[in-house]
Amino acid sequence: AIVNYTNKGGKFYKAEDLQKMYTISPEMYRKLFPFVSIENQSSHYPKKDFGFEKKEYVKKPPTIIDINTADSAQLDEIKGVGGTFANRILKYRERLGGFHKKEQLMEVYGLDSVRYEEIKNQISVSPIALKIISINTAQFNDLKGNPYLSYKQINAIIQYRKQHGNYSGPVDLKKVLILNQEVIDKITPYISF
Repeated sequence: AIVNYTNKGGKFYKAEDLQKMYTISPEMYRKLFPFVSIENQSSHYPKKDFGFEKKEYVKKPPTIIDINTADSAQLDEIKGVGGTFANRILKYRERLGGFHKKEQLMEVYGLDSVRYEEIKNQISVSPIALKIISINTAQFNDLKGNPYLSYKQINAIIQYRKQHGNYSGPVDLKKVLILNQEVIDKITPYISF
């Protein structure tokens, strides 16, 4: 049985390995054990080192993306912004004429304060030239793309200008009763007098 085992490729590494053979009873093993001499097989083969080098993982700082100059592929690289939000950001940027502060991203449809908090450290706003519209010469079609103004407000701005003359500054916009201070503050970076 032992010769058959070794002929078929079986190996014994130590004398105790004989106990693993089903054909050798524990009693026969006790009788054979004093006569069994197996050379230490591990000395013939060097011990393999399967250890792996632990590589140091260096966390890269997030890449800062300028939301005024980025294309959809660059916006898609921002963690928390997928393809859908990238396209919405681009469309909103186009309507605005550029972002003048990061917080305006929360005005993009579906981009709430939770998502904004997740991405705000990955973005920047370059001081590019915003698309400025002269409020004293603007017509309805010039202003209708601005997301901060309703059609009623645009008509009121134009009618007030026709009746009272040109605006000299943001203070004059307060005289248009349909405009509140919040709307005036939002449109001021995008208009000239």
